[in-house]
Amino acid sequence: MREYLLTLCITAAVTYLLTGPVRKFAIVAGAMPEIRARDVHREPTPRLGGIAMFLGLCAGLLVADHLTGLNEVFEKSNEPRALLSGAALIWLIGVLDDKFEIDALIKLGGQMIAAGVMVMQGLTILWLPVPGVGNVALTQWQGTLLTVALVVITINAVNFVDGLDGLAAGMVCIAAGAFFLYAYRIWYSYGIEAAAPATLFSAILMGMCLGFLPHNMHPARIFMGDSGSMLIGLVLAAGAISITGQLDPDALGLYVGSERAAVHATVPVYIPLLLPLTIIAVPAADLVLAIVRRTWRGQSPFAADRGHLHHRLLEIGHSHSRAVLIMYFWSALIAFGALAYSVNSASMWIVLGVVFLSAIGLVLLLLPRFTPRVPVWAQAFVPPRYRRRRRAAEAAEAAVAGAVREAEETTERAPVTAGIAGVNGATAIGPRSRFVDRH
Repeated sequence: MREYLLTLCITAAVTYLLTGPVRKFAIVAGAMPEIRARDVHREPTPRLGGIAMFLGLCAGLLVADHLTGLNEVFEKSNEPRALLSGAALIWLIGVLDDKFEIDALIKLGGQMIAAGVMVMQGLTILWLPVPGVGNVALTQWQGTLLTVALVVITINAVNFVDGLDGLAAGMVCIAAGAFFLYAYRIWYSYGIEAAAPATLFSAILMGMCLGFLPHNMHPARIFMGDSGSMLIGLVLAAGAISITGQLDPDALGLYVGSERAAVHATVPVYIPLLLPLTIIAVPAADLVLAIVRRTWRGQSPFAADRGHLHHRLLEIGHSHSRAVLIMYFWSALIAFGALAYSVNSASMWIVLGVVFLSAIGLVLLLLPRFTPRVPVWAQAFVPPRYRRRRRAAEAAEAAVAGAVREAEETTERAPVTAGIAGVNGATAIGPRSRFVDRH
């Protein structure tokens, strides 16, 4: 665990420290497109944040290669090199799109090529455990098509949800955290080395997102752009592919008997694996709704609009920060709910807890203008908008009254008389303004 935490921290530190210089480079390079009709921000903001995230990915892989506990991942598996190759290609396409805004079909082709590069180097799905059937082996073409489809869907799901400050990075970080706990449990508890690459990928992905979030929270100083959103989507898909199609269910040893019975007994364990989109269920749902909506209108599925889930949260009255937090909440509920169910599917408390939290999420959605009342002792630890307005209003009135009183005393000590050069006589002898001259 210490090696993973060290890799995560170094990846986050490199990403955080390089984001500032990358922002200056984006401004100089002119990667600050004009505000479009579908954009939420009010001022032109530089893109190319994916450059810092890609360098953080390289730093994390380099550090992990020199650590004793993680060096075996690079010696026994070619998956880290496959991830780096695919990530470099998709990152390059994203950088070109952030600068020149290339066509959507070209980006789709680049995503498929990046997935194909990873497949050629061994990062592919070999078999699928199907409940009630057993371990289904896939042919080379079936595994390739399924891998490419999973990569493309995940990349576009993350890309579609990147519409608010800090939304995509935070949601992917939550998904990566849940997936890291699952993969580490498979690797450490059951001693299965095939789960080590997915654990490493999840730790690096969390570091990339955590290092970039301080610069991307509202109001954002830089956007990750397609170079960042497609990159983190590919890394997330690579982790799911690494552990989904390369792990034998019989190796878990949870059930002794036939292969079909073993797979059926380990269904809760394979829920996050067979359905890796559960950890990004909200972006995936947004992707499906966007495709259906645009196709129904006779538009291209890749045509941009303002009908995404985060846009609708803003339309019903939620603030920018609250819309992002609500999306965080639902992502965490789905990801960690699936994780908890995979650990213990027989516990009714898990189901009841998920239902209770879902009810809370629905209440938050239905109360867009509700401002919680924070206790007096916690006033100093929350943003000003959550503090009691009465105290703030009283403080403001007291400050205004004190300023007016001080201005009156100053004026009485130095009265202005008519005839002084530069002073308007009508203003000097007229009633004194009750507003303080801030100059």
